[in-house]
Amino acid sequence: MTRYGMVLDLNMCIGCNACTIACKAEHASPSGVFFAKVLEKEVGKFPAARRVFLPVLCNHCEQPACKEVCPTGATSKREDGVVVIDYDLCIGCRSCIEACPYGSRTFYDGNGAYYPGYTTLFETAKQNIPEGVVMKCNFCVGRVDQGLDPACVQTCPTECRVFGDLDDPQSEVSQLVAAKKARPLLPEKGLNPSVFYIGG
Repeated sequence: MTRYGMVLDLNMCIGCNACTIACKAEHASPSGVFFAKVLEKEVGKFPAARRVFLPVLCNHCEQPACKEVCPTGATSKREDGVVVIDYDLCIGCRSCIEACPYGSRTFYDGNGAYYPGYTTLFETAKQNIPEGVVMKCNFCVGRVDQGLDPACVQTCPTECRVFGDLDDPQSEVSQLVAAKKARPLLPEKGLNPSVFYIGG
């Protein structure tokens, strides 16, 4: 059995947003829609003040709250643990947005043109996304199914992201979770996320 997951080492993240750009390029997501984001915060006081970065994405939970509340079955979980959305089934009710404690989902109302009245090559490069649906990170399933890493992992210049099979004790991602005491965000929610963080 395979359960895909990701480990992010916050000690190595430099807040460059390469992951954000790589994700947008991979999915041709509309203006204002980001599947991968980097949150920033300043901590400490001068002269020891510093910026810290927290890359966030869909956590592909083992017990996804978004799936439980979806009335049409548009949100489902693949056998490999990746949580996906079927745009043909999504009615845009946004129940999943309310249920997700990580803020990983975005409702697309169709007003995502980069330049009103003009369609860029970027926007036409991929299949058009229907209006009135909810969107989110899908671990780049198209790439993963070809044996490739998600775009954010491949692009990260500091290699702070590691992707792999959490159920394989020999995989790098599993060894990092065990050896570095990696932890998920909001474990108290009981959703068993597949995204873990080191440091920070």
